[in-house]
Amino acid sequence: MGGIPHDHYEPKTKGQKWLHGRLPIVGLMYATLTAPTPKNLNWMWIWGIVLTFCLALQIVTGIVLAMHYTPHVDNAFASVEHIMRDVNGGYMLRYLHANGASLFFIAVYSHIFRGLYYGSYKAPREVTWIIGILIYLLMMATAFMGYVLPWGQMSFWGATVITGLFGAVPFVGESIQTLLLGGPAVDNATLNRFFSLHYLLPFVISGLVILHIWAFHTTGNNNPTGVEVRRGSKEEAEKDTLPFWPYFVIKDLFALAVILVVFFAVVGFMPNYLGHPDNYIEANALSTPAHIVPEWYFLPFYAILRAFTSEVWVVQIASFVTGGIVDAKFFGVLAMFGAIAVLALVPWLDTSSVRSGRFRPMFKWWFALLVIDFFALMWLGAMPAEEPYASFSLIASAYWFAYFLVILPLLGVIEKPDAQPATIEEDFAAHYGGDAAKPAE
Repeated sequence: MGGIPHDHYEPKTKGQKWLHGRLPIVGLMYATLTAPTPKNLNWMWIWGIVLTFCLALQIVTGIVLAMHYTPHVDNAFASVEHIMRDVNGGYMLRYLHANGASLFFIAVYSHIFRGLYYGSYKAPREVTWIIGILIYLLMMATAFMGYVLPWGQMSFWGATVITGLFGAVPFVGESIQTLLLGGPAVDNATLNRFFSLHYLLPFVISGLVILHIWAFHTTGNNNPTGVEVRRGSKEEAEKDTLPFWPYFVIKDLFALAVILVVFFAVVGFMPNYLGHPDNYIEANALSTPAHIVPEWYFLPFYAILRAFTSEVWVVQIASFVTGGIVDAKFFGVLAMFGAIAVLALVPWLDTSSVRSGRFRPMFKWWFALLVIDFFALMWLGAMPAEEPYASFSLIASAYWFAYFLVILPLLGVIEKPDAQPATIEEDFAAHYGGDAAKPAE
């Protein structure tokens, strides 16, 4: 089966031909801008440009901030205050960087749940999905290390708690923890390691983003119907698609402008709203905060981590079967990483032959519960580890795993999907009018 037909770049001048023969960068840009894109994409397809903007923003502001930051336990907190008070525009750079991380995660969670609802992980896009999950994991690692750099109370104790999780891994945990910390505890070596990795990983993410874009340009974009673009001829493909420029570029830029109005309003008027008050106090190894919580975008998985205590029967069985190797702490670590692993495995866990959730009546309800469950876990992650929050966390965690490991595979067997349009053109015409609105015979 051939790819989606599109116009190829043909250099005209001698200079264009010379460059194209040695580095076809103009041809690559032309192919990207003229790429045939399903004409029925809705507003949930705007998060790609928001994510691209966020990555560029974080790299540019991060490079400038690194010029003024001192990665040493005696000077890190003071250097951040120096950036805020003495560097020209330093306070704005820091607020853009800190709040840019939150916008980054708002966009990536919207992007992921969009993909889960419309089945963007299904064949032939499994590799594209896996690359996206790898980007998400690197984002989490980068954000966590960045949160440590201001060297406030929550930075220090958050690093202590999270790196302590690796010590729970049997046999090799202590060695991994020591390697991360650079010593027996969170100290100057830890800060240096985290600063180095926080600076490096965004460039690794950039490489994966290019690979991610390349992957979906190879397979073609998914769309709200899940119906593929017709590939029989160029004429048929053109009935289902529009060039990326100008139609979708303008649409994406408009959406980005609206989102940035809200973003800059937050940065300008409430830049510390998402920050924790304890992180504006310099790190003190002798004073533990009353309630240690990570940034909001880690909270769902932090809730899952804390949900599996030694009193939970699943943990007790796992501990008994493994002879005590899998204790409550290690089980919590497995659950936290397992909650992300099931996202990566969803192309093989979803057994339905229908791609888009739009045509799956039972799936819609279970998916809506998953979204509610995600926000419930986010709220529970910020609550103290006590009743009734502990029980609620366990129930919410159980549903997260049940959705991917039980409900999704079963729905593919028992669910009767609604009728799908024969082509993208038919779906587009049904929404916007035209002769193609008539069902295919």
